[in-house]
Amino acid sequence: MIAGTGCSGAGTASPAATGGAAPEAAPAVSGPLCDLLPSGSDPGNPAALAGQPADAALRWLPVLTTFEAAVRAAGISADLRGGSGVTILAPTDDAFAAKFSEDDLDHLLLADQDKLRGLLREHLVAGSLSLADLVTAGSVTTLAGTTVTVTGAGGTARLAGQADTVCADYQVANARIHLINHVLGSLPTTGGEGGHRAH
Repeated sequence: MIAGTGCSGAGTASPAATGGAAPEAAPAVSGPLCDLLPSGSDPGNPAALAGQPADAALRWLPVLTTFEAAVRAAGISADLRGGSGVTILAPTDDAFAAKFSEDDLDHLLLADQDKLRGLLREHLVAGSLSLADLVTAGSVTTLAGTTVTVTGAGGTARLAGQADTVCADYQVANARIHLINHVLGSLPTTGGEGGHRAH
């Protein structure tokens, strides 16, 4: 699913291009997965999400169902709305499937809120930072206290030497959302081959 064609972000142009200055318009998103996500006038397009709270905006991105469920299960929705802003490094559903077996993911979501909160804090950075801000900084500290290195190239960034942004720069109320293709943090990998239950 992530092996889509490269995205120039042209399909998600800001409404500012259609009639004068619009300083509050959402920036164009960039990354190889953007072409497969809502754009233009589709529900969940970047401009439509610009004024929404982060926890509500996550629901509109069809490849973030696991991350959005984790935010609800951990009870941290309010944390994404307050303070001086937050940067959300949101792993895609494919990233969660590669990281955790279905049994381990179910246990995390349903029975281990402390561990789940810790995992989510590995994906949150204080302040609403654009992709350019992250690359310029070179490294950021997550709310879990982990330092994550950031290197950039061609409209994407590599985080902690293992995760790449696949659609970056969703600007929502008081936050930036960057979709990534790898789950960060130190929890063991139990997914991938043989990680799924028989149905």
